[in-house]
Amino acid sequence: MCLMRRNPFICLLLLSLGTAFVAVPWTAQGFDPANIDTGVNPCSDFFQYAVGAWEQRTAIPPEYAKYGVDQEVETRTFAHLKDILEGAAGDTSAPKGSERQKVRDFFAAGMDEARIEEEGRRPLEPLLARIAAVRDGEALATEIAFLQEIGASAAFRLEVGPDDRNSAREILQLSQAGLGLPERDYYLKQDAQSKKLRREYVAHVERMFGLLDDAASTAKQNARTVMQLETRLAQASLTRAQAEDPIAIYHKMSRAALAKRAPGFAWDAYFRALGLDGVKTLLVRQPLFFRELGRMAQAVPPAEWRIYLRWHVLRATADYLSAPFAREAFAFNGTTIEGTQAPPPRWRRVLAETDAALGEALGRLYVERAFTPHAKEKALELVANVRAALRARIQRLDWMGEATKTEALAKLDAMRVKIGYPDVWRDYAALEISRTSYLKNVLAARSFEFRRSLAKVDKAVDHTEWSITPSTNNAYYEPALNELVFPAGILQPPFFDPEADEALNYGNIGATIGHEMSHGFDDVGRKYDARGSLRNWWTTADAKAYRQRTALLVKQFDAFEPIPGMHVNGGLTLGENLADLAGLLVAHDAFKRTQEGKAAASKDGFTPDQRFFLSYAETWRFKLREEALRARLLTDEHAPPRYRVLGPLANMPAFAAAFSCKAGDAMVRPAKDRPNSWESDIPR
Repeated sequence: MCLMRRNPFICLLLLSLGTAFVAVPWTAQGFDPANIDTGVNPCSDFFQYAVGAWEQRTAIPPEYAKYGVDQEVETRTFAHLKDILEGAAGDTSAPKGSERQKVRDFFAAGMDEARIEEEGRRPLEPLLARIAAVRDGEALATEIAFLQEIGASAAFRLEVGPDDRNSAREILQLSQAGLGLPERDYYLKQDAQSKKLRREYVAHVERMFGLLDDAASTAKQNARTVMQLETRLAQASLTRAQAEDPIAIYHKMSRAALAKRAPGFAWDAYFRALGLDGVKTLLVRQPLFFRELGRMAQAVPPAEWRIYLRWHVLRATADYLSAPFAREAFAFNGTTIEGTQAPPPRWRRVLAETDAALGEALGRLYVERAFTPHAKEKALELVANVRAALRARIQRLDWMGEATKTEALAKLDAMRVKIGYPDVWRDYAALEISRTSYLKNVLAARSFEFRRSLAKVDKAVDHTEWSITPSTNNAYYEPALNELVFPAGILQPPFFDPEADEALNYGNIGATIGHEMSHGFDDVGRKYDARGSLRNWWTTADAKAYRQRTALLVKQFDAFEPIPGMHVNGGLTLGENLADLAGLLVAHDAFKRTQEGKAAASKDGFTPDQRFFLSYAETWRFKLREEALRARLLTDEHAPPRYRVLGPLANMPAFAAAFSCKAGDAMVRPAKDRPNSWESDIPR
């Protein structure tokens, strides 16, 4: 669960959405008064008030689908990373096999455009030859295993992670995947926009096959075949909301049971290709999906499977091939899906891939220059204070019984906190990197990580590991590990500054800390206990009271209509909306404790409380293209930025008091409609 982008793919995607290099100064300012639209009443539309002037003067750069504070922060981070990589590129003294050599050569190979253009499609030929040899079910299963190893989303997803009901052990997990469009609903919705997008997707697939020198008529038929197979997979897939329920997707079974439930797929050949012949038990997240996959493996001719596999290997590699492939991939995935008008500059795309491949090697160099021990100490202090505020909130909830409170407090106390960077750095000794081939390096890095993950099957969970890199501008809570992670990349202005005043730090990173911490008690996280295991520790009465309160939040967000005819999905976004509200409440509590005994001194014309809420609004200072907004409304478990300000603040009497808002104002939600999950029924 991430602060802004909950699934890992979207978390990593941030690093790929770049812009031309512009230095952004380091500033202790948590918000800029010049961003405020003084012509707007803060009690009518606080988002517009807090950042409206910035919105009016800011155009989204052509290489962005979404632009705002994140991109400004990442520009500063990328300035450090670019300097590190360019310095390493000219360093011929790094010993072969050292992390510095690998970082250097990975980046250099990606920047060698002349070689990449000269090679054209040649780097793909060994992969395409493998697929051409698929003639039966066993070969199909073996090839799917190989393609998954090199990062192609072929047929389904294979992962290794903690067993939800025994979180101390790692277990193999299979889940639905195999689509070229972002989500199942893109294949199934029947509105005009969805039908148009599907036609554009088929045309894109056809053009991509044309780049492989398929005849025009063959490319057209191949694209139709891809669409047919992916539509069958989509029809068998759960919705995003259904796939969010950890209880509904927990199906632990033996290999024999999987083969019985999903006959037709050559499971023995598949596991043998992975080197996992000895694995006896696994989690199958969506059994009905795999039943359909088994039927398809048996009924769909090998020739059609070869077309599907060719497409998915092409999708997984196009960005690392010559310009015609990369341009066509961007034209659809960047422009058609997201509305982005131009790709990021090459150095930024290669930097993002270097971070994905060697993130902790690069991250170690980054934190040496960009993250001080003092910053880590201050961040830990903020975490401790927010944790204390959340503990106090839980203790005084009059709708929650003592048995549930005892478990909740035990879970809160047991939460692990990771700040800045790992205590144990990843070992890249087994990963070979050279300057001779960019695609070869990318695939080697993917295979290295895949094999490193498979080696953990049936072993104890390693709590020193991180799921994102130190330079990443994000944060997450992982329920199966009951841990909070805040990389160095997010611990910088305007989100956090160890020298800034408390109003700014608590309004921004403090609310982020509270957000992630409260994920342990949201609609998904509350189903896991202090050890991170899936277990119902709520009494029946308390669970009912919780659901009644969260229903009000679902209703509130269902009413938001960012695009005419397209509403926010209050059910899909519930976990993040709960975390936003809880994070604000506990951060404000913690902030108020820091102000005890101090005079409420104004600064820049704003009281400390007003500065707290303005700093929070800075967190969500973004503009989105309409295409990107449409995509997020269909697929993202986070509400659009504007509503992450308007929604929670309207539920907070402390906000109304800070800006003298009255009953009837748009930013004051009536008491009967306020979701009081984190408040007592009787106002304090």
